[in-house]
Amino acid sequence: MKSIFLAVVSLLFVSCFPDMNTDIETQPVDYTVQNEKDITAYIAKNNLTAIKSDSGLFYVIDVAGEGAQPTASSTVTVEYRGYFTNGSVFDGGKPGGLTIGLQQVIRGWTEGIPYFKEGGSGILLVPSHLGYGSYDRNGIPGGSVLIFDVKLIKVN
Repeated sequence: MKSIFLAVVSLLFVSCFPDMNTDIETQPVDYTVQNEKDITAYIAKNNLTAIKSDSGLFYVIDVAGEGAQPTASSTVTVEYRGYFTNGSVFDGGKPGGLTIGLQQVIRGWTEGIPYFKEGGSGILLVPSHLGYGSYDRNGIPGGSVLIFDVKLIKVN
């Protein structure tokens, strides 16, 4: 009887440990190398002149703008369109723009929007580690490069 009790307790104890295969599946995947290949191919295909930041964000300034320049903690109004490297749109933005704090958005926006002044426009090419990472989110597959056409309307 003691041995059966010990076996059951041991089995319960061992079952508390997470399955090793499950843990491997839930670990984030590093898409950095693939994202950079995808972004540089997109830049070449579309004949863009992009600048790469230290974080891995690529950006294109079409119009620098002449008004106020936001910081990473600013609240801004931005018109935008978000799409993948294949051109498929995942977010068309809102008419009149979206007013939001840059500390409430993906890191690619927090870093990228301050490259523009009011009235400025261009493109942000956001690798997944500055976007939604390696997990699916709201119809955006994990590891996706996100491209945004942006126009900074106002620094609020």
